[in-house]
This record gives sequence, C-alpha cells and structure tokens, in this order.
Amino acid sequence: MAMSQFNLKALILTGFLLSSPFAHATLEDGIRAANEGEFATALKEFEYLADKGFAPGIYELGKLYEGGYGVTRDYFKAAELYKEGVKKNHADSMFALAVLYDEGKGVKLDKQMAVTLFEKAAKKNLPAAQFNLGVMYANGEGVTRDYKQARTWYEKAAANNYSLAQFNLALMYFEGLGMPKDLEKSYVWNTIAEYNGNMQASHSRKLDERKMLPKEIEEAKEKADKIYEKILAGTYAGEGRLF
Repeated sequence: MAMSQFNLKALILTGFLLSSPFAHATLEDGIRAANEGEFATALKEFEYLADKGFAPGIYELGKLYEGGYGVTRDYFKAAELYKEGVKKNHADSMFALAVLYDEGKGVKLDKQMAVTLFEKAAKKNLPAAQFNLGVMYANGEGVTRDYKQARTWYEKAAANNYSLAQFNLALMYFEGLGMPKDLEKSYVWNTIAEYNGNMQASHSRKLDERKMLPKEIEEAKEKADKIYEKILAGTYAGEGRLF
C-alpha cells in the first residue's frame, strides 16, 4: 500500500438555501435545471439570484462558468464570482476559489492562497475543504509539510463521513506518517471508507488483513462498525475517545 503523494480531489458542491421561500424555489429550480442539462434555465435563475447578491446563487453561477455549462467556459469569470461569494462569507465559494488558486485557473497560481481559503472553508465544517487542507499539509503545498496537521484535518473530514479522508487517514496509519504505524487503525479506517464505496480502501483493507491474525481482524472490524455507527449518527468525537 504505497503512498507517494496524497490525491487532491475537488468537489462541486451545491450551495446553501436562502431563508426566503422565493429564493429557495429559485435556487432549487436552478440546481434542478442544471442537473437535468437545462443550462439556459439554470443560467437565468442563477443570474437573477446573483444580481440580488445572494451568495449561493453567485456560487452556482460561478460553477456554470467554470464548467462551461450553457456558457463559454471562463475561469476568470468564475473566479470573480467566487470572490464575490467569499466576501459574503460563503464556504462553498471559498472552497471553489481555493481550487482555482491551487490549479492556477482564472487566477495566478498561488498555493498559499489556496491553503488560506481551504482553511477558512474547513473551519466552517466543509468536509471537502477539510480534506483538501489535509492534502496540502501532507504534500507540503503552500505550507510546510506537517503530517500532524494533515491528520487533524483528515480526522475532521473523516468524522463528517468523507471517504477520501478516511482512506488517507488509513494510509497515514499504515505508513506511520506523523504517528507510530498502527495496522489496526489502518484496517479500521479502510473498512469505514470501504463502507462508503471506496474501492481503493477495499483493496488496502485486504492488504492489512494479510498481516493480521483472525482475532485482530475481528476486533478491528468491531471497532470500525462502532465508529461508523457514531459517524452516521453525527456523534463521533474523534479517535482518542474510541480506541
């Protein structure tokens, strides 16, 4: 189970809904239209909300420009829209803009700015941002490499049931990055990630099993099940309280 570099995965996240029932309907209508490929309708809905200064609408409009859905792809326009969303303290916009800075699309490549924005969104409990921030620390991109910080943010994302973070946490335990090697914990987090459909984790779990006794596998499986149950219930408070 080799790990040369952690993968950075960016998600396209839907925006939060506004308190106004009309804005609710408009945003939902726009998202529904976009999901059904009716981009002209989605564009109209999101432009209306953006003109009203509604951050989720601004964000969704940015995603259309970033992806080239119903419009000519324009990373610069997407970045400008995300910047407007960031000014309104919108977590998804922070995350999306961070990805652009990380990749140098529509903005000048700036890993440090990407880290700053990922952290802002991560502190708003956005799992994808928590995971990406962990990746930046693990790879030493935009920050000094710090496996303990990487672990901290992976744990937060893992507690939010983010499978990529669960898998990367397993890798850290397997290789002993920033912590002692721990095959049991590697097995536990691979198992949980596998429950969430991560096939890489399924393969890694099988590699873990080759080095474990049947009784050790049984005990680790029980721990994984208990943690997963707490994660799904929203009551998982961190590893130290369960191991």
